[in-house]
Amino acid sequence: MNHVHDDELDLLVSRADLDGLIRLIDASCDTREWARLRAIGQAARDAVRTGRQLWPAATLADYRTALLAPAEWAAQVVTDEVGQFSLGPLTEVVAQHHTWDELVPHLPPGPARSFVAHERVLRGDLIDDPSIEPVLDLPLRLEAWEPAYPLAVYKPNDAVFDPPTLPSLPIEAPLPPPGEVIGDPDTVEAFRALVEPWTAHSNGRIEVAVVEGDHLEAIAALGPARARITTLTAPEAIAWLAWAGSVGGAHGRRRGAATGRFGAWWTVAALAGVLDEWPLPPDDLGDLARSMQWFWWDAFEPSQGWQLQLAVCDPTEGLAWAVSAQDLS
Repeated sequence: MNHVHDDELDLLVSRADLDGLIRLIDASCDTREWARLRAIGQAARDAVRTGRQLWPAATLADYRTALLAPAEWAAQVVTDEVGQFSLGPLTEVVAQHHTWDELVPHLPPGPARSFVAHERVLRGDLIDDPSIEPVLDLPLRLEAWEPAYPLAVYKPNDAVFDPPTLPSLPIEAPLPPPGEVIGDPDTVEAFRALVEPWTAHSNGRIEVAVVEGDHLEAIAALGPARARITTLTAPEAIAWLAWAGSVGGAHGRRRGAATGRFGAWWTVAALAGVLDEWPLPPDDLGDLARSMQWFWWDAFEPSQGWQLQLAVCDPTEGLAWAVSAQDLS
């Protein structure tokens, strides 16, 4: 970074010139001046502590560094602090274009390093590193029964968090009377925790029904007069659970694909009633997921915003669950 750029940066910060700082960030990325980009982020962050509202510049500089800079620079912005205003967690952003082998020499020990490892596993890396802290109690490999998880696509100025492909719905399925509603606080809490950013930090809502009976009786317990239903495989259902657990809804903060994967596994364990045995051997959890019957349903509403509408049936136990979570964009 040369002296001219130092002077320019100092002047922009002293004036609290947010537009000028963003232009400087763009220019630094275009010319691949990563030291300058890091200096912009640090200067803007320091200015926030003195009352100048330059946090968008600090956030953008860190985000671009994680996404675009070489691994030795990108790893510097990955910390255990939450990047509250970033498009997504930097542990996920940095994993998009950098392999674990590239990043690991530059990542200090700590939870953030572990989250980066789990994000890279979802992108195909095989990681065997006993020094990684077990922050998620998940294997550092993808199991044969798992889906191809829906992953974020980060771009310099925006990001795409597409859900799994929505199943085509068949014709209307007649609904019987609702099944007898029973208490199942562990599973209800697991579903609620999955979409907590939708309800706590956005405009979302969630309803969960647990009944003695089948999936149709569980859906009926949520109150729709009619429904459309289609079957899902266990991997398809897990992909939907993981997507719901990774995104923030319309206005909440994204939590990342690694957190979504954990939420999906935890929810399956709650449905199977084995949370007290957590963490389960992965093959056992896969067997439990496949032993259940999974369905996507709707009540003929148009698809819009963020939604999770699953029904699950455990024919062995005679229990069923239905969840309807939505957050309009």
